[in-house]
Amino acid sequence: MSVFNRSVVRLHRNRAAATINDCDFLLNEAGDRLADRLDDIRRRFPKALDLGCHDGRLGRCLRGRGGIETLVHCDLSPEMARLAAPPCLAADEEFLPFAEGTFDLIMSCLSLHWVNDLPGALIQTRRILKPDGLFLASMLGGRTLKELRQALAEAEIYVEGGLSPRISPFAEVKDAGDLLRRAGFALPVADSDAVTVYYSDPLKLMADLRAMGEGNAVIERRKTLSRRATLIEAAKRYREMFGDRDGRVPATFEIITLTAWAPTPSQQKLNR
Repeated sequence: MSVFNRSVVRLHRNRAAATINDCDFLLNEAGDRLADRLDDIRRRFPKALDLGCHDGRLGRCLRGRGGIETLVHCDLSPEMARLAAPPCLAADEEFLPFAEGTFDLIMSCLSLHWVNDLPGALIQTRRILKPDGLFLASMLGGRTLKELRQALAEAEIYVEGGLSPRISPFAEVKDAGDLLRRAGFALPVADSDAVTVYYSDPLKLMADLRAMGEGNAVIERRKTLSRRATLIEAAKRYREMFGDRDGRVPATFEIITLTAWAPTPSQQKLNR
């Protein structure tokens, strides 16, 4: 089943390559969290892959941690991949161009929520890990942008008399853990945490999402530009429903963190 237009995802990421430094707070936060998780694992991972690397932000957060000697950067967007440190390449998470058992570690920071065939992408990820290799990733979860979702829905119904998909569907944490098991990973763990960012203007949030390459790429989205009246009404409702005394509005981002291992007979077993 295809939910996202991957060509549009690539286009958004290509455009965002020029602006991502202006709104990199979320990538920095998620990257630092993944780096901290890696610090908790007393292992060396000489050859690693940053899957969906954006501009190489995660590699800069890692700063050589985890005993990584070679970090390969890979992104759907050629323009993003060019910004990362070499070795780097443009490749689709759904069609990974690596041989079986290539990497000791695969990390992914806020990219997998744009994949249509997430089970297939996870199976491929496990395949290119060495036995007992580590998969460590973060993706946006179902509570992400819940405030914006509600404000846009109410505004569009009020102004345009109908409703179209404006914000991507996101996975739930339980589903993410189940997908790891279905993909054949050992010792799968999925947990989530919410990051709340405050804005003085809801329209600035929408602009930041575009600048991050997180614009709407749902296949069933409305293909015409959003009406100005709809956006103004959405901003008004956002402030009314969620604004604080200082006039700021919150934007919630749920970050799901996935940890799992490529299986090997010597691993411990989780109690079911």
